[in-house]
This record gives sequence, C-alpha cells and structure tokens, in this order.
Amino acid sequence: MIVVRVELHSAITGEQTELARMVIDNIGGTTQLGDYRVRTMRGRSSKSLDKAMFANPPTATREGRIYKHPRLREHVWNLVAKALSAMNYGESKGMKYDL
Repeated sequence: MIVVRVELHSAITGEQTELARMVIDNIGGTTQLGDYRVRTMRGRSSKSLDKAMFANPPTATREGRIYKHPRLREHVWNLVAKALSAMNYGESKGMKYDL
C-alpha cells in the first residue's frame, strides 16, 4: 500500500496540518505491470482521515483503478498522477494551466 498525504506546514507557527490522504493498493498484475485500486479518504484532518482509512470498510470520497502501470520503468509520481486522473481530479476539458 502506498499512502500519499497532503500536509500544510505553516511558515509562521510551524504547525503541520494534514489536508488530504490517498491510498494506492496493489490488486494484481505482474512483476513488470501493476494493477492498482486508488482511493481518496474522507476527511480534512489526521484524525478524521485515520478514522476513514481504518474503518471497515474504509470511507472513501472517490475511487478508481489503474491497470498495467509499468511499475519498474516509471517513477512513483507517474502512478500518483494516474491515480488522480483515474478519480477525475485535475485539469478539466478546455482548461489549461500556465507553469
């Protein structure tokens, strides 16, 4: 299982606040190509995200699947990007972002 946490680190107080959490579970595939279930947990604090993650069943706001990800050839950030896309996060049709 891969857990991706989004945290806010205050430059003023030094306080750390967890804002979101995503879980990527290996559900099969081969040594070269992995299949994954991806979920974002319900909540906006470490306490509520822990509760959602360890509930039976876990409480997710969104869920998706990734099939045949080249796990040895691509960096883990590619898997994270695919996970977000599989759950319909990110760029909307017709919208572009300048970098």
